[in-house]
Amino acid sequence: MARGKQPAKAPRTTVLTRTVGEFEAAFWPDEQPVDNAVVMTMGALHAGHAALVRAARKQVGRDGRVAVTVFVNPLQFGAGEDLDRYPRTLDADLELAREMGADVVFAPTVEEMYPNGEPLVRLSAGPMGDGFEGAARPGHFDGVLTVVAKLLHITDPDFAFFGEKDAQQLAIIRRMVADLDFDVEIVGVPTVREEDGLALSSRNRFLSDTERGHALALSRALFAGRDAGAKGAKAVREAAADVLDGAEGVTLDYLALIDPDSFTEAPDDFTGEAVLAVAAKVGPTRLIDNVGVIVR
Repeated sequence: MARGKQPAKAPRTTVLTRTVGEFEAAFWPDEQPVDNAVVMTMGALHAGHAALVRAARKQVGRDGRVAVTVFVNPLQFGAGEDLDRYPRTLDADLELAREMGADVVFAPTVEEMYPNGEPLVRLSAGPMGDGFEGAARPGHFDGVLTVVAKLLHITDPDFAFFGEKDAQQLAIIRRMVADLDFDVEIVGVPTVREEDGLALSSRNRFLSDTERGHALALSRALFAGRDAGAKGAKAVREAAADVLDGAEGVTLDYLALIDPDSFTEAPDDFTGEAVLAVAAKVGPTRLIDNVGVIVR
């Protein structure tokens, strides 16, 4: 071997676990003190999830441990929502997790997560969960926080990575961790987009080619609002609304400029960092997206 050359490290093996016991044995094989991170998903992984896993691996380093959870959580689906329709692609998810550097995938059954049936005691998102996505999907964030809390206890990470695309979810999880003294750092990762601006989502696979074209109005509206930030909050809303007014194939649920600390509508005299968020149906598929805006 040439001087200075080091032998190549063996490729990382990603272990699939289905029970809490299997996960614990695989994720903590010894007492070596290393940083560890978790990426929580509902599966159907795409490039957006890959960015989360890459960020987690970068955070903990080569010797740290990264877990990816894959669980379609029934508690966060309301009546008439797409629980049964939600894509389940575990084999492909496991391969993507391996390629991105995960050590363990935890893919429990509903019975493993909720062995006594639906939990009688759940976390509440409180006022932060009442508006926007919470208004459209009552009880959704209570279900999210309940499963996130369980998974944080099971995986016991130093860092947990979530996408900024789900801005309200990220804000509520951060507040839960702060209010309830969870010993974990929540890390937000920027939204990954297609070249034409469409935010990546597991639900995009439900869009026809025509509907996908219509969906581009959402990101165009957000970018227009972001570009108007120097003119004030009212101008941000108007610029985004102008794009969405009459947009073909788009049924708007909400378009809002939001104070990220309280996740409430920002007043017209608001200045500083805000979140411009949109939710709409394109065909039968409900999509959400957001961008950060500096309002002056």
